[in-house]
Amino acid sequence: MKDRYPTKKIFVGGVAVGGDAPISVQSMTYSTTSDIEATVEQINRLHFAGADMVRVAVPQMEDALALQEIKKRISIPLIADIHFHYKLALEAAKWVDCIRFNPGNIGDKSKIKEIVKACQDRSLPIRIGVNAGSLEKEFDQKYGATAQGMVASAEYNIKYLEDLGFNDIKISLKASDVDRTVDAYRMLRPKNNYPFHLGVTEAGTLFHATIKSSIGLGALLLDGIGDTMRVSITGELEEEINVARAIIKDSGRSRDGLNIISCPTCGRIEADLVTAVEEVEKRTAHIKTPMNVSVMGCVVNAIGEAKHADVAIAYGKGSGLVMVKGEVVAKLPEKELVDRFVQEVEKFAEENA
Repeated sequence: MKDRYPTKKIFVGGVAVGGDAPISVQSMTYSTTSDIEATVEQINRLHFAGADMVRVAVPQMEDALALQEIKKRISIPLIADIHFHYKLALEAAKWVDCIRFNPGNIGDKSKIKEIVKACQDRSLPIRIGVNAGSLEKEFDQKYGATAQGMVASAEYNIKYLEDLGFNDIKISLKASDVDRTVDAYRMLRPKNNYPFHLGVTEAGTLFHATIKSSIGLGALLLDGIGDTMRVSITGELEEEINVARAIIKDSGRSRDGLNIISCPTCGRIEADLVTAVEEVEKRTAHIKTPMNVSVMGCVVNAIGEAKHADVAIAYGKGSGLVMVKGEVVAKLPEKELVDRFVQEVEKFAEENA
């Protein structure tokens, strides 16, 4: 895994993005933003699920006007998502912590200049959100909906903001497929030091979005690219946060919580391994101390993996071992193993917090 690319640190509300800050996770509400009750409820759900910041759509002026009340009732940074109508950004900038606009949908650069002035006045960062499906006409005609076209749009708009004296910038380069998304981020990364917001847009339902995002965002994180991210899923809000956190963790960019190692199901398993692993996941979800734990179902894998785990279960027929750092601490009937295992995990977490 490559070292993380050094980027400028900016702040979205109280959340640092870039530099040495942890990779942050965000999502977006699907309510009509002017429905204040529904929007606040969804924002709070995302906050509780572990989102660091939340974006809301602002397609109408009533949505922009609702942001004042919404901001009063939440305790997480709020981002306004702007397309087409630049005056919505001017109103939203009075209340939110960041403005995201798609340069391909705003049009005349004089309108972007007004957005920049509003953000400068309130010290708000801007995300330049380039989408392959909506590039400015000049870039679409020259490059088509390609990674090269996305990068050309991003570079043009970065320079435009810099020429206005604005550099509290983060950048996203999103397409609906992995190839173009990854190519664009890799192409642009060496050319500036602004933080990158990662995402594969319009990625589909939970299954497909998880696969696409794991491949694309995981590859970029392993390259050292990425400072904040969203996993776009057609589905329940919390799943976006869960999948994003898992990608960050399993790419090695975060060490929070348990890394659960469990063997694949096969004919050698001598216990109800599926139920055991599900119970372990549920009962240890609150633990944030980094550790490797192993739940193995037969003698072929059990002892070897258990020796290298911080805490482990090694199942045999009708009974098994609980091990800590390779040392056996208990031999128990199968039905008692998970309880003792969880006790040892909690003890290890407390001792190594």
